Amino acid sequence: MATATASRLAVPAQRPSTTATGRRRAAALSPAPVGRPRALSAASRGRVVCPAAPASASASTSDAGQDRLQKVPISNIRNFSIIAHIDHGKSTLADKLLELTGTVQKRDMKEQFLDNMDLERERGITIKLQAARMRYVMNNEPYCLNLIDTPGHVDFSYEVSRSLAACEGALLVVDASQGVEAQTLANVYLALENDLEIIPVLNKIDLPGAEPDRVAQEIEEIIGMDCSNAIRCSAKEGIGITEILDAIVTKIPPPQDTAKSPLRALIFDSYYDPYRGVIVYFRVVDGRIKKGDKICFMASGKEFIADEIGVLSPKQMQVNELYAGEVGYLSASIRSVADARVGDTISHYSKRAERALPGYSEATPMVFCGLFPIDADQFEELREALEKLQLNDAALKFEPESSSAMGFGFRCGFLGLLHMEIVQERLEREYNLNLIITAPSVVYHVNLVDGETVECSNPSLLPEPGKRRSIEEPYVKIEMLTPKEYIGPIMELGQERRGEFKEMNFITENRASVVYELPLAEMVGDFFDQLKSRSKGYASMEYSLIGYRESNLVKLDIQINGDPVEALSTIVHRDKAYSVGRALTQKLKELIPRQMFRVPIQACIGAKVIASEALSAIRKDVLSKCYGGDISRKKKLLKKQAEGKKRMKAIGRVDVPQEAFMAVLKLEKEVL
Repeated sequence: MATATASRLAVPAQRPSTTATGRRRAAALSPAPVGRPRALSAASRGRVVCPAAPASASASTSDAGQDRLQKVPISNIRNFSIIAHIDHGKSTLADKLLELTGTVQKRDMKEQFLDNMDLERERGITIKLQAARMRYVMNNEPYCLNLIDTPGHVDFSYEVSRSLAACEGALLVVDASQGVEAQTLANVYLALENDLEIIPVLNKIDLPGAEPDRVAQEIEEIIGMDCSNAIRCSAKEGIGITEILDAIVTKIPPPQDTAKSPLRALIFDSYYDPYRGVIVYFRVVDGRIKKGDKICFMASGKEFIADEIGVLSPKQMQVNELYAGEVGYLSASIRSVADARVGDTISHYSKRAERALPGYSEATPMVFCGLFPIDADQFEELREALEKLQLNDAALKFEPESSSAMGFGFRCGFLGLLHMEIVQERLEREYNLNLIITAPSVVYHVNLVDGETVECSNPSLLPEPGKRRSIEEPYVKIEMLTPKEYIGPIMELGQERRGEFKEMNFITENRASVVYELPLAEMVGDFFDQLKSRSKGYASMEYSLIGYRESNLVKLDIQINGDPVEALSTIVHRDKAYSVGRALTQKLKELIPRQMFRVPIQACIGAKVIASEALSAIRKDVLSKCYGGDISRKKKLLKKQAEGKKRMKAIGRVDVPQEAFMAVLKLEKEVL
């Protein structure tokens, strides 16, 4: 029986297939006779012969990209960054470099590959610097290229400065249709301060409106850089990408060969991983670091074991060793976010370096606001979220704050309004927090009558009028680049915001630079939106803090039923106080629900009321039961009702709903 079953089972395997597919499969699976190699199919022959055949430059480069973990001499390492104005094509160019070098396979490729935050993809901007290691072969010589992609918006210039400190060169990308913009200049000056080799690249030459010759002349006239050999490319179409890679190899100098010196590595970024703790991104400046080394952070003094080291290509890939000139990441079970700060120096515990690297200058916050959780139970979660976010965003500053209206929260400092919006959205998305943000304000210097000067970023902490002699506010120098037809509307905007006109220069025949000095508080609102609106999107701006000046500023208080509401207090210029006060009182009248008694809503400067509205009381018709009779009876009932309302008002308390606070804070951002 067993034999019969075996023979029945064996028959189908020996029966020849009747279909063409079956015949091919059977031929491929059948064993070849001993001593005679089986003939290869056409498809198999193609696969075997292909590597031996002469390949195109891009194909060989792509193959080389797969070996990017292989070590190369220090003389063959190139560290470079991409800098440009916002929306000039940095991320698209980075995508093409990754694709052409084979770092990312075409099937895995997507737009803005290095922008890994949903927020970056939605807004189409780069928020965080990102590093990627590429391998490129030129003249049969392999090179290791470490790219650091940077943001382009003025609010994230601190990210740009940190990435430039880890490089020897930079690609200056300029849109061939738009030309030199304000942030282009700012980034060039940052690169020159770091003594970097700059390679000019004219991008988007495939656009119908591209004028590469005009833009090259602009760069020469404004920046003073020789653009006779500027690379003309289209990152979207893949034109000129090979020329850019060749220029990186030939023009950007290699890092210094200091691999035998004691270890010194500069932390240029970090983030918190819930499973592995703090992950540190660093550039090895001197010496070597191996997996398992005992290391120390020179500023914090903490010691750790390097459990895992590797490179970013662009995903994390483990290696056993990194030496001078290389860029990588480190995981060492670092639990506290305060132990590994950006700008710190990593060294060996046993053979510590004599002195730490210079690090980075502290970021100076320009805009402040209060962050409060809607649910008071989320206060500790908000603290933890801010600490973790500060690790990833070194420009963020915060300190605890309490408000009678909104409870416990934090006073946070940002580099600008966009930075503030991004931090708010990241807290809400990544940490599932529901937040209220107070109107943005700036830091004022208050000169007291006793000669002392105090800083004040919160209107509720402003000293009493009798104690202060004067208030100074920060001023910025703002340079706006615009086509000549929009000069008038832009100068009008500058005058409306208490600006002082300084100079106007025609950069080219059709583009002008308009320079104003104006209070930072006037720029904190919707200045950038107004600039874009009045120039139909063509103008750009760059600003820098120039110091403090004395101004006629007052504290505008909002009183509801005679009680001041600290959360709605603002510091405004005396000339704008009435319009702001009127707008706030009118909005509050719409939002606060009516009470059983009359509620006055007042905007005050000190004891002087400058704008007032009133909520009328909800009244019961006490005369409804009177069908005629003497007037004295009606007066008696009305008098009794008025006394009750008066008594109720004396002990009554008006609760301002959360929606009212949020709506008024939004209004404050618009009118200030």
